[in-house]
Amino acid sequence: MRIVKQMSSLLRRPARKADDEAIVLEGARKRSGGSTRARMAITFALFMGVYAVIGGRLVYLGLEDLPAGGPPPSRVTANRPDIVDRNGMVLATDIKSASLFAEPRRIIDPNEAIEKLRTILPDLDYNRTYQRLSTDAGFVWLRRQLSPRQQADIMALGIPGVGFRTEKKRFYPGGATASHVLGLVNVDNRGTAGMEKYIDDQGLADLQESGLALAGDLSPVKLSLDLRVQHIVHDELVTAMEKYNAIAAGAVVLNAKTGEVIAMASLPDYDPNNPFNALEKDRLNRMSAGVFEMGSTFKGFTTAMALDSGLVKMTDRFDATAPIRIGGHTIRDFHGKGRVLTVPEVFLYSSNIGTARMVDVLGIESQRNYLKQLGLLDRMTTELPEVARPTEPATWRKINSITISFGHGVATTPLQTAVAAAAVLNGGNLINPTFLPRSEDRAMNQALQVLKPSTSDQMRYLFRYNAENGSARRAEVPGYFVGGKTGTAEKVVNGRYANDVRFNAFIAGFPMNDPEYVVLTILDEPKPEKAGMSATAGLNTAPMAGNIVRRSAALLGVKPDFSHESGALLAAYQ
Repeated sequence: MRIVKQMSSLLRRPARKADDEAIVLEGARKRSGGSTRARMAITFALFMGVYAVIGGRLVYLGLEDLPAGGPPPSRVTANRPDIVDRNGMVLATDIKSASLFAEPRRIIDPNEAIEKLRTILPDLDYNRTYQRLSTDAGFVWLRRQLSPRQQADIMALGIPGVGFRTEKKRFYPGGATASHVLGLVNVDNRGTAGMEKYIDDQGLADLQESGLALAGDLSPVKLSLDLRVQHIVHDELVTAMEKYNAIAAGAVVLNAKTGEVIAMASLPDYDPNNPFNALEKDRLNRMSAGVFEMGSTFKGFTTAMALDSGLVKMTDRFDATAPIRIGGHTIRDFHGKGRVLTVPEVFLYSSNIGTARMVDVLGIESQRNYLKQLGLLDRMTTELPEVARPTEPATWRKINSITISFGHGVATTPLQTAVAAAAVLNGGNLINPTFLPRSEDRAMNQALQVLKPSTSDQMRYLFRYNAENGSARRAEVPGYFVGGKTGTAEKVVNGRYANDVRFNAFIAGFPMNDPEYVVLTILDEPKPEKAGMSATAGLNTAPMAGNIVRRSAALLGVKPDFSHESGALLAAYQ
């Protein structure tokens, strides 16, 4: 029994050892599991703390008011009225565009932000942008008036701290077609030139300041322009500049009975939708903001004043057999006839000598008074802000009187030359030009009678006579009784008149039996169309005017009349 008990005791000992080892392992596991849970709890608490801080900051920033340097007031996106032509066609309107801004205090890395932005806006100035993004400002503009594509591409970059603001942008459906008349607005949608500036000056800017310029309350501004005719004029100028290799061209179509400007363009011009070159010197509006010696077109005014004075009659004759020498100068004819000329012949052959002798009969004082009466010596009054003041000699001597009689010595704007021509042809009524619709009754109430109606009758005869037999033949348009006067002025180069550098002009009126419209065309420094040809006004500005009349007369409601033509021509037309 004792042996059995001892064996039982020996057998039980390993079991107790195993139990002891199990107890030890279980305790270790308990101690290890407790520390792991503690570490996990601490880590979780740290993460929660960090996210709580970030979340709290975001909430704070979301509720925080923008500082004083925040987005500009609503006037930046001020509304402008549409501009339409006389038929209601839209010439200018507002559209929505996106502008890019940044909040520098929320920009984490300015360098990275700029590098990304420059992939979309490569012309973004790095140094200037870096300085702006490195401040503690709450708002800075980065780029105004983005294209939709640019906005989408920048948005895809996902740059924190940059955003977009919707603004108004001026849009011109016709592009450059009427740019010099319509003018421009700046990035704040304020008019800075042309009729856009005129509209602001009439009270729109004050309405915008007061916040009363609401889109729904702004009626369209109707101009006197006819977009169809404007397109024709612009197209003819583009063609003529290329054809005659001129440095500039211009034209105006003027209603002779109301003074309304139906179309006016000057090249080179610019696209008001992207006016990056609008301020270049050669892109000024030559028709109203440039002054030029208008050459032989002035002979029409000289003839009109001589006839109106009663001192010269249509039957009078003037000796043009030899040049006139005065004060060291010699006055010659370009294509002299070398004989005595009648008044119609002086006009037809554009005789400098005959015109000089005609003005000598009139006298210096009367000549200047007539030119002033015709509005050729004073700054023109019209809505367009860009209007130049004419130049004249400080003292008028006889040599000045003679040269001015055929268009040298006084410089005027082409537009006011057209206005004076309208007075010569419309019965003697000087009507200030307007770019807004005007009735004939209202125009006549404002008109000044500057010539006798009988003088105007005689001048219409001379203009038509010149189109049938003289230098204006290339402006003739069958059925429309076009009349005209050419002007080829030598330009001053290095203080002297150069006979191979010209400024050409042409004045046309139609229909000459009762003129409704005046067309004036100009070319600056035209070259011969072909080798061996001349480059005078009769060969370039006259056909330009004829083309404008041919293409626009029907649109203007002028019906052709072929009753004066031969039967064969009428049959061929039918």
